[in-house]
Amino acid sequence: METLIDLSHTIFDGLVTYKGLSAPIICDYLSRENSKGIYEEGTSFQIGKIEMVTNTGTYIDCPFHRYEDGKDLSQIALEQCANLDAITINAKGATTIGKEYFEGLELKNKAVLVNTGWAKHWNTESYFEGHPYLTEEAAIYLKESQVKLVGIDSHNIDNTTGKTRPVHTTLLGAGILIVEHLCNLDALPQSGYQFNAVPPKIKGAGTFAVRAYACLNR
Repeated sequence: METLIDLSHTIFDGLVTYKGLSAPIICDYLSRENSKGIYEEGTSFQIGKIEMVTNTGTYIDCPFHRYEDGKDLSQIALEQCANLDAITINAKGATTIGKEYFEGLELKNKAVLVNTGWAKHWNTESYFEGHPYLTEEAAIYLKESQVKLVGIDSHNIDNTTGKTRPVHTTLLGAGILIVEHLCNLDALPQSGYQFNAVPPKIKGAGTFAVRAYACLNR
């Protein structure tokens, strides 16, 4: 039997994913009440309207997010973000996550999900400060290991205290996708499952919200 585990946060009106970026506005474009004058009696519809930055909720980064000539969401292949063999890395309690967390593991062509436990702070002030992140050395090791995707349940895969973003630069430069703001990683085994995080096929966008989930065969 297959078990699906939701690894995404809920997006709601007013959610702050990243300080300094606008919160989403989720409202009616056509309300049920107003639709009653359009359709026969007893029939109503709601058409929603969403205004949000692409870095909202649990989202995927593709090369265009970092590189002007990189592939955007319309150009990445489904094979890069769907039905990926995955491995979970236990990095709970760590702030700086170096290559030692990944050494000696079979990583080639896999989605590598880093469980920091930081998702417990989601939608609180604590989420934004002092979050766990990968080092540049770790990113280089993952690149050399030929992983397909790297995910993390933290505020950012990079250290945000400075202006450099070496992990984004290294991974996206190699065509390795990144998924940030995951959750529920404690529910995953160390290996033996598939990971999915498919974004809409949008031209000219380098990042967007996904419904990330794991598929376990039990």
